[in-house]
Amino acid sequence: MPERRPPEKETLPLRPPVDVYDTTLRDGTQREGLSLSLEDKLRVARRLGAFGARFIEAGWPGSNPKDADFFEKARGERFGQAELVAFGSTVRPGVEPSDDLQLRALLDAETKVITLFGKSWTRHVEGVLRISREENLRMIEASVAFLRGRGRRVFYDAEHFFDGYREDAAYALETLKAAERGGAEVLVLCDTNGGSMPWDVEEVVRRVRAELRTPLGIHAHDDGGCAVANSLAAVRAGATQVQGTINGYGERCGNANLCTIVPDLELKLQRRCVGPDKLAELVSVARFVAEVANLPPDAHAPYVGRSAFAHKGGVHVSAMRRDEASYQHVEPERVGNVSRVVVSELSGKSNVLSKAEELGLSPSAGAEARVVRTIKEREAQGYAYEAAEASVALLLARQRERHAPAFVVLDYRTSAQRRRGTTPWSEATVKVAVGDEERVAAGEGSGPVAALDAALREALGSALPELEEIQLADYKVRILDGHDGTEATTRVLVECRRGSQRWSTVGASKNIVEASLEALVDGYEYGLLELDEAAKVAGRS
Repeated sequence: MPERRPPEKETLPLRPPVDVYDTTLRDGTQREGLSLSLEDKLRVARRLGAFGARFIEAGWPGSNPKDADFFEKARGERFGQAELVAFGSTVRPGVEPSDDLQLRALLDAETKVITLFGKSWTRHVEGVLRISREENLRMIEASVAFLRGRGRRVFYDAEHFFDGYREDAAYALETLKAAERGGAEVLVLCDTNGGSMPWDVEEVVRRVRAELRTPLGIHAHDDGGCAVANSLAAVRAGATQVQGTINGYGERCGNANLCTIVPDLELKLQRRCVGPDKLAELVSVARFVAEVANLPPDAHAPYVGRSAFAHKGGVHVSAMRRDEASYQHVEPERVGNVSRVVVSELSGKSNVLSKAEELGLSPSAGAEARVVRTIKEREAQGYAYEAAEASVALLLARQRERHAPAFVVLDYRTSAQRRRGTTPWSEATVKVAVGDEERVAAGEGSGPVAALDAALREALGSALPELEEIQLADYKVRILDGHDGTEATTRVLVECRRGSQRWSTVGASKNIVEASLEALVDGYEYGLLELDEAAKVAGRS
């Protein structure tokens, strides 16, 4: 690949900035399967503040003890330049704000900013709350005015605004005017059901902006797959606050994904959100939040996914070796990501050569063509190298004239058994060659792969003590051609680790033990090769 230059820092035109309003800790936690402890929420809030979010909606203190505890714990703590926001509802029907316990809980949170939501859609006003339109307007105005009168900044979330506007535009506007009369600082138009289209959002926001003096925001859900597009459309029409969540977490299909919106605003619309230095932290922020939430990162997410700048097609990689911008819409480093080359049966020599450079290898003349041929043949047999970069590195390393593996497995035998009243267990015996010496050892484990792992370590331990640093981290099995039943080819992906370093290898066979052993041996060999290369570098320095 051509030498990468640091991304240039552009001086953006003087356009109005857009405030990033993060609701990961409130709306994001409504995602099915996502739960954050109090300490988790504090960690995420600190990271969001450091990243440059302008507002962090941290919870609804009137709805559950955990959110109330959060605001008490966070009291007095700084979160970068961000303001913590407490979220809640307008006053209950027929109740005065001063008598409403939920509004009192919002005040007790002691945040400078409070976001209130209220009804914009007559279907909800008359059909769900079962109150008059006039009472709904009173609730909105009185609630905002009550909190403003006690020194709070108030943002008003107009729930179901776009649905309400389609059904009765005049009344939907009246709800906003009620919040404006009460003193709301920002009026946030919510696509709560997530079904609006970008062209409709842009047109509605433009009309609302012409009717009102108060700044507008956008809060979009992704049920129609348009939350990011709707948010950008709203900004084009005049919204200056964008609400969303990291990684698009949220109820049902999720909220607008700030990990896409922020770089789109900064890099495509030239609207300042967090600035270029903070934008370069975007990938680490996305992965941090995913890790705390105990959810796997989306490898294919725009900008922040591991595959966002991964290139597989041989034509693409060949072109990028001459001009990286030929198949990338932005420089990945600007969002904290990197370009990667994926090697598969679709690869050409450029892929393999680029992968060799990426791995720090210098293949011999003609090695790329031989490796490409091997990969194509093996993938036809069931191998897959896209997620097994260590196996690709070994294919390249084995092309060296002086390459010699650290060890070779000559024979192996496994057995699986269960005696009455005991749990299943396995035994394995291996014969390996280390140089000119042959070694035989046995091992036990809960299954044949664990037993093989134990036997290999027993056989190699004294000859290759550095193997102790390498651990088996993950093991995945996929059955190919399922119509073949138990005769189907099995693909095994093994992930090994040494400290913070991780690598993956692949094996394939109609025999699951054989496929597992192949991947396991490759995992060990790659780790030993890396240790050997590191030792050589250390010796030269």
